[in-house]
Amino acid sequence: MVRKNPEVDLRLKYNKTFEIGLIISLALMIVAFKFFPDLQGPKVIMKASQELVDVEDIDVTKQENRPPPPPKPLIPIEAPSDEALDDVTIQSTEVDITKEVAPPPPKQEEDEETYFIAVEDLPEPIGGIGAIQSLVVYPEIARRAGVEGTVYVEAFVDESGAVTRTEIKKGIGAGCDEAAASAVMKAKFKPGKQRGKAVKVRMSIPVRFRLQK
Repeated sequence: MVRKNPEVDLRLKYNKTFEIGLIISLALMIVAFKFFPDLQGPKVIMKASQELVDVEDIDVTKQENRPPPPPKPLIPIEAPSDEALDDVTIQSTEVDITKEVAPPPPKQEEDEETYFIAVEDLPEPIGGIGAIQSLVVYPEIARRAGVEGTVYVEAFVDESGAVTRTEIKKGIGAGCDEAAASAVMKAKFKPGKQRGKAVKVRMSIPVRFRLQK
């Protein structure tokens, strides 16, 4: 059997070596904590500007679901009764061909359609416009109010030269319109002619009202 020399056997020195190393490591740690207690670096303080945020209160809107309006009441309609329907008689709509029908009345032509507006020879007042002006009676109301102007009278002259009626186309009021129409009605005219034949003519006649100063 082979035996190792105890002086060169490393296993016998293993426990001592481990204990010595452990003691040395503990001693180093104690020295380190004693002489170097604070191993952390300097603290860096970051300063930043504080932002102010305005918070607004927002009213919460609520959507109200309104109920639909009530329906309109129905209007009661009275239904016809059976008795009322029995009394109704329906007349016959058949046309009697043998029955004589009266002819429609003849169409009467209006007087304005028989009066010409443009003819070869217009009616002329006998004595000229001055004769009509001499028949004008100046209304006292217009004289006191100082009303002046020209009244345009449309005269309807027949084949004999007589004025059948008049219409005021432009007046000035204060009684002057009636006075002008009366003067034109009293005047006599030479009848208008178309192709040498006397015809009915409608024409406009100016009647002037001027106050004497």
